[in-house]
Amino acid sequence: MILLIFGIILALVGIGLSRTNPKALQGGRMLALGGVVLAIFGFFTSMVKQIEPGQVGVKKLFGSVDTTDVLYNGLHVINPLTEVVTYDTKTIQYTMSATHSEGDQIGDDAIRVLTSDGLEVVIDLTVLFHIDPKRAPFVLTSLGSSTLEVVEKIVRPQAKTKIRDNAVYFDAVSLFSSKREAFHDKIYRDLNSAFSGRGLI
Repeated sequence: MILLIFGIILALVGIGLSRTNPKALQGGRMLALGGVVLAIFGFFTSMVKQIEPGQVGVKKLFGSVDTTDVLYNGLHVINPLTEVVTYDTKTIQYTMSATHSEGDQIGDDAIRVLTSDGLEVVIDLTVLFHIDPKRAPFVLTSLGSSTLEVVEKIVRPQAKTKIRDNAVYFDAVSLFSSKREAFHDKIYRDLNSAFSGRGLI
């Protein structure tokens, strides 16, 4: 798209130069010709979009998102005025940890919860998720155009909420021993339900 615009500007400058200055007629024509060639090249290259493996593309034209046609990996011919927002659909790991060097955020980022016996427990959590390729247009219109926005708006707050909501059903000792798997399963089900309604898996 940039080449197309630059080529048009170059062609217009060349035409203007050749009309206003007879001494620069030849140079103006060459400049105009070069601009036309560049504009044609830019037009055709902006019509072709390559989507890499593990990514999907969502088409956006003048602020309107195409919700029916998701671009999967490979080459695609599109309207040259269309902007394509790409999303990584590979599995993303997001960690909240008390260890300063382990989590995705610097410092102590563990989740502190109250158990059924009134004790505060510190929990490290890793969430594995990915964007549902078929729901990528919904993610763009409701969450944002980057993985960071998805994490900050959905993954992080939902993970904290579901951990706190479910910890109150367990006492501190069983949370880390006999009921650990049951605790994990409840969080998994709740997060899966919260994510699926927002285009995440």
